[in-house]
This record gives sequence, C-alpha cells and structure tokens, in this order.
Amino acid sequence: MGNWHKTGCVLCAQNCGLEMLVEDGRIIRVRPDKANLRSRGYACRKGINVMYHQYPADRLKEPLKRVKGKFEPISWDQAITEIAEKLQTLLDQNGPRCLAYMGGSAQGGHMEAAFGLSLIRALGSQYYYSSAGQEFSGSWWVFGRMLGKQYNIAIPDEHATDMMVGWGWNGMQSHQMPRAPIALKAFSKDPERKLVVIDPRRSETAAIADIHLAVRPGTDALLAKAMVALILGEGWQNQAYLNEHVDGWERIKPWFDNFNIREALNVCQLDVSKVRDVCQLMTTRRWCLHPDLGIYMGRHSTLNSYLLNILGSVCGIFGTRGGNIIPGMVVPMGFHADERNAETWRTVATEMPPVAAGSFPPAVMPEEILNDHPEKLRALLVSACNPLRAYPDTHAYEKSFKNLDLLVVNDIVMSETARLAHYVLPCRSFYESWDATFFPWTYPEVFFQLRRPVVDPPAKCLEASQIITRLADHMGLIPEIPAELHDAAEGDRLTFGSKLMEYGGQVPEALPRMPFVLAKTLGRVWDSAAKSGLWGVLMTAPKTFRKNAARVGFEPGLDQGDRIFQALLDKPEGIWIGKADVDNPMEGIKTPSGKIAVFIPELEKGVLGLTPEKEARELKMPDGFPLILNAGRHMKHNANTLMRNPEWNLGKRACTVAVSPTDAENLELADGQEVKVTTEAGSATGELEVSGQVRPGMVLIPHGFGLIYDDRVYGINANYLTKNTHRDPLGTPLHRFIPCRIDAADVKEKI
Repeated sequence: MGNWHKTGCVLCAQNCGLEMLVEDGRIIRVRPDKANLRSRGYACRKGINVMYHQYPADRLKEPLKRVKGKFEPISWDQAITEIAEKLQTLLDQNGPRCLAYMGGSAQGGHMEAAFGLSLIRALGSQYYYSSAGQEFSGSWWVFGRMLGKQYNIAIPDEHATDMMVGWGWNGMQSHQMPRAPIALKAFSKDPERKLVVIDPRRSETAAIADIHLAVRPGTDALLAKAMVALILGEGWQNQAYLNEHVDGWERIKPWFDNFNIREALNVCQLDVSKVRDVCQLMTTRRWCLHPDLGIYMGRHSTLNSYLLNILGSVCGIFGTRGGNIIPGMVVPMGFHADERNAETWRTVATEMPPVAAGSFPPAVMPEEILNDHPEKLRALLVSACNPLRAYPDTHAYEKSFKNLDLLVVNDIVMSETARLAHYVLPCRSFYESWDATFFPWTYPEVFFQLRRPVVDPPAKCLEASQIITRLADHMGLIPEIPAELHDAAEGDRLTFGSKLMEYGGQVPEALPRMPFVLAKTLGRVWDSAAKSGLWGVLMTAPKTFRKNAARVGFEPGLDQGDRIFQALLDKPEGIWIGKADVDNPMEGIKTPSGKIAVFIPELEKGVLGLTPEKEARELKMPDGFPLILNAGRHMKHNANTLMRNPEWNLGKRACTVAVSPTDAENLELADGQEVKVTTEAGSATGELEVSGQVRPGMVLIPHGFGLIYDDRVYGINANYLTKNTHRDPLGTPLHRFIPCRIDAADVKEKI
C-alpha cells in the first residue's frame, strides 16, 4: 500500500494543489488536492500528468564534463573545483561583467534565485537574466515608474469586481489566475457580471465572453489610446479619482486632444459603437483588467502596457476593490532596479537596463556574447531553465553559447541547452526537494505553500541551491562559520536564530552571504539549502508582510517568522500566510508622491506618434510575408519545456500550425497536411490545423515544442522562427506579431 502526499503543481504559476500516491519510492498517481486553499480541488490536465515531468528518460544522475565533444561523468569535487577555477580565471582576466546568471525562472521553485543572485553579487556582477525579462520587461518597467517599484504588479481583484476585461489573455487555456476555467465560466454565466475579451481571434475565452472586441493584430496600443480619447471626449473620466490619486494627469491629458477616434478604430477594424459601449461600461461599472502575453509580447509592447495603465487610471481602477490591486507578498518577485541610478548596470553591446524587477531581457544575450567589447559576456551559469527552447532566436542562441568560455547548466535533464554546456550538473527535481514559489496571485489573502520532497532523489543529485552554495564555498565567498553556530543548528530553531544574530553582528560581511551561511548550517542538518533559506526569509520578512501575517493570526514578535514556518510544516497543502490591508488598498504605491505617476517622459514621443495614419502605413505586411505568426499559442497540451516525454499528449493534436478556413482555402491547403512556415529568422515544418478560432491573416504555433527526446525531435521549435532582434525597445520579444508565409511542404521535409 502506498501513501498519499500533499504537494503542488510545478508546471505553471498557479501551482495548484496536488496529492501524489507514492509506492516503493515512486509516484504512481496524481490527483487534485481539495484541501489546497487556493485551487480547492482544481487541477488541469498538465498537473494531473506531472509524472511525465518527474520521470523523463533523459534524467541526469551525475555531474558531466564535456571532453572533446562528448560528455564524461566526473565527481562533484572535480566539477566544483574546475568550475570555480575557470570562473575565477575569467573574472581575474576580464572583470565581473564577463559573468551572468540565468535562472530563477522555474514555475516550481524560486529559492534557487536567492542563491544565484547572492553568488554573482559576491563576484561583483549585476547580470541576472530571467523569464520575467522575456515576457514582462515593458510591463514591469511601466509599473515601476507608475506605482514606484518594478515588482508592484497590480493584479485583477476578480472576486470583488462586476466586470473583467481580458486583453490579450486566453485564461481558459493559459490560466494566469486561480482555477481560471472554473472561475471564468462562472463569471460568464453570472447575469450581474460581464466578461469582456479584447483579442484578435475567437479564443476559448472570447467564445464565452459577453463582449468580444476582435481587435486587428498589432493595434492594441492604438485601441487603448482611442478608448482614453473617447472617454475624455464624453467627459466620462473619474475626475475625483484623478484629482486624489493620480500625479501628472494634466501633463498627459493633452496627448489625447483632437485624436481621430473614428479613423483609429477603423484601422483597428472595430465598430465605433461597440467600442463606445465598452468605454461606457468601463466608466460606470467596477471593473478589473487582465492583460497577458498578447499585450506584453505584442507589437508596441511597452506602449501597450502604458496606455492600458493610463486607461485604468482614467477609470479609477488601481488600488480600488474590484479593480487592480497590489497584492500582499511574502517577499517581492525580484527587486527594483532603476536605470536612472548611475550604479545600475546596462549591457555593454545593447545598452539595455534591468527592467523586469532587476532582470535583464534574455533577447539581448546573444548580442552580449557575440561582440568585441572587452567586457562582453564570457561565462554563464544557467539554472533550471532551457534558453535554447524558451528564449527567442534559437539560431542566435546556439551560435552565441558555442562562443562562451564557460557554460554551466544545472538541470534535471539533458536539455537542449545542457547539450552545449561545458559542465552539466544534476539537480533534484521539485518533488525531491524542499522549495516554494512567490507568485502573488491572490487578494486580499496571501497564499503560500512549502513543498516538501515526496520521493527520494538519485544519490548524486543536489538542489540547485546546494550546487550554488558549493561553488560559493569553493571560491571563498562564505565567511568562516564558528563551530558553535554549526552546533546550534542541531538544536531548536530559535536558539539557532539568536546565535545567528550574534554572528551577523560580529561578522557583518556575512550578512550579504546569509543564504550560504544558512545552507551550511541549518541546510546541512536538513539536507536542503532551499528550506533553510526560506526559514531565513520568514525570520527577516519585510514589515508589510509581518503586518499582513498578524491579520491572519500570527501575532507580532521576534518568533513570528518561526511560527509561520512551523505552520507551513504542519500544513503541507499550504496556508493563508497573510492578508493585505483592505482598508488601505493604495498602500502598496511607492512613488515619491504616493500617487499613481502617469507621466513617463521616455514614452511621451511614442504615445504622441501613435496616429491612425502612421499605424495604417506601418501595419502593411512586408513583401513575401503576408501573414502574422503568433509564436506561442497557449494550449492544454504545452507546458513550456517541462514535459519532455511526448507520451503525455499521445493521441492529441498537440503541436500544429493553425490557420483560418479562409486562409487555408486561399492557399489551397488542407487540414492535416504538412506545411512550411517561413519568417525572416528561418523555416519550420509541421502539421496544418484549420480552425475557426483563428482570425484570417494569422498563424498560430504553440511554444514548448521542438524538444529532443530519445534522440528524436517532437513538434516545432517556435523559436527557430523568431529573431532576438525583433523586440520592443525594452527587450520583450514581439512573438505575437511576426511576419510569415506558409507553403505546402515537401513530404520529406522535416524540422
């Protein structure tokens, strides 16, 4: 008989609660966890099939070194020693700008980021790359300017709203909110509420919406500007809110004067009366905005986010119940990095700042490696991500990674990125580790789950946090730890905490290295650097979090963090760890004025230049590429690159090239035939799917395929069709607007 263990899904940011049946040390069944307070018994087919993530055929079980083009097993001591020596040599010869860390991007574990960041900072580097910079550079940068911190992501307060506006979001497939399919269906059936979807195509979410604005691809910014101008022209703006909570409004108001709304909506291919009706609803009802990658990775990415935030400010939705709220957090998702600060680095080749909560955009990395600057990138530590499939322009990434002097990859599998590494280090999976995520997707309550191991790891596999700690230790970055602190780690946590405070006071240089100190003390006893790091996070949590925790019963005191930690140990399904102050929803705004700062001078020219005439000219497709590729379709059949075994989609049409019936007929193509998609970046071949969901002129290909499994390639790698230079000025790749064409493929032609 096996035992059921409570845990969570690691395949998307919702981390729905799961229960796993373990027999003879192996997971044999997965089901939703009804006790999880956030997901409440919901899990999608990805989570139910997560065993395919846990048990891949290409699992890594020992450290590997590339020798003459082939990988050879080596010991941990040899791996850490050689990596440390080569890294130190590169730093001595080229300075700290030669080093970058790419990690903290996993959907299942974030503690590794604390260790990776601590390592590169100790070595003098600021170069941190993550998926936040891949998808949210413009959005988070705009939030940083308007709300004061880049990690102040104002989430939709859907439980308290009358109307939800999903813009570029297909929640029925991509989630991005708890229990999304269930919640959206209930929302659409409620006669007292309205679901509005703004999306070029009739997605699964658009199909159940009360109102669907089928905006022309690439015109979202123009539509948002037109909606603001329409609201102002009708005098519908929430002037009281603007007066009390918005700073800089009079500076930007003239941007919308004399704007040709009718012509703009004609370019957007939308009916004026229908848009007017939506604007009237936005100014008479309590509503929240739910944007997603259709906006973030669409044409005019940063302007999209800026104009949507201006629209929300005009309607008074930010910091308002039922609108968009800065949620409570255990700790922020990243850190604020203002490029106006002279101490904040920019990349040497592309002059890109860290715009997504301290993260640089991965789209620029190939250029940062392939240049002649003396401080170019030469050494890269990749942890728990797969840039050779997840990030734009696989061709550029392959070429650049082959030019690195040192590439180290921590992963559970021999990924496409690992195949190019000098050293591949085997990680424990998220079901063999202690770990947690910090996604702040609930309001006002703050949910948190400490996921613990449910099965044992292979003997030579370590947590990513443990690997990074070993490297830091070998490089002499951890101050000497006294024996009494090691001894205290064997006893009760509060006594250890007292000794740790004494040590920090006596050895101040240990404070920025505290994750490593914890890993070598508590982490040694617990066999988990991540678990010890989380205890440290809770013991030193920000004041705002401590207040939030007190609201759910964790009384203030020096031991508050330890009591919360124990509660997480006692409740493996997760707990409400805090509650935001609903009486002061504007408290999260950290601008100098304490108000929403709507004037961003760097974007003034872009907004003023957004005219119907200019957009009509620029939207003309280039010769030879008449269609628009959406490279990153969200489906029930893809999970980034985390599910490598194609068996989980056996019998499904998981990776297709989807077009409208109109385009299929015009191109004389039939459903199921092999077609070739060509862009400026390259070509790929796949099975055609003719779907009424797809708008004429568009082509949809899902992300997360093209993986090499059992020496075979399954599906299309969409990033063979993307250019890393096809990006927004702040680095977000424009994957939702790529000019392309489709032709019938030679039957022998394969990807």
